[in-house]
Amino acid sequence: MQAQMNSTRFQISQYKPSYQQAVETLILPIQQIEFGVPITREEQPDLMDIAGTFQKGTGNFWLALRDNQVIGTIGIVDIGNNQVALKKMFVHKDYRGKDHGVAAALMSRVKEWCKQNGVRQIYLGTTAQMTRAQKFYENNGYVLVEKSSLPPAFPIVSVDSVFYSCDLS
Repeated sequence: MQAQMNSTRFQISQYKPSYQQAVETLILPIQQIEFGVPITREEQPDLMDIAGTFQKGTGNFWLALRDNQVIGTIGIVDIGNNQVALKKMFVHKDYRGKDHGVAAALMSRVKEWCKQNGVRQIYLGTTAQMTRAQKFYENNGYVLVEKSSLPPAFPIVSVDSVFYSCDLS
């Protein structure tokens, strides 16, 4: 899937293990430095085993690539019952916003994949300090839900305190 918004040309591609280091290089500084989230690589087994965590059942993981550089990521984990957990949605700070369209293209790809694979609901968790991300989710059809209403198989991350769902049916 090729996408272009204004001067930012990028493509959305399925994850390949050859991008493992580049994915970590994008995600960890955003979490730890930019947003001050106290989480390490080792506390994220999904980050250390992307293919094994995401690319099974109705799950998958995508990259936004510009000149073969990872500028964005998004993944969904199959949690059963025609539901998935959206995880690891990150966009490099230089490519955020409507002008670039990277986040919108990643979200569009996930929703398209989910509909093609019979997924009825997407759930996600995020941190309180990621307010722009929360606004983005709300603008894309996600509604706030209580932690207690998450499906039993939803993989809760210790730093997440805000939860959303999106009904695709």
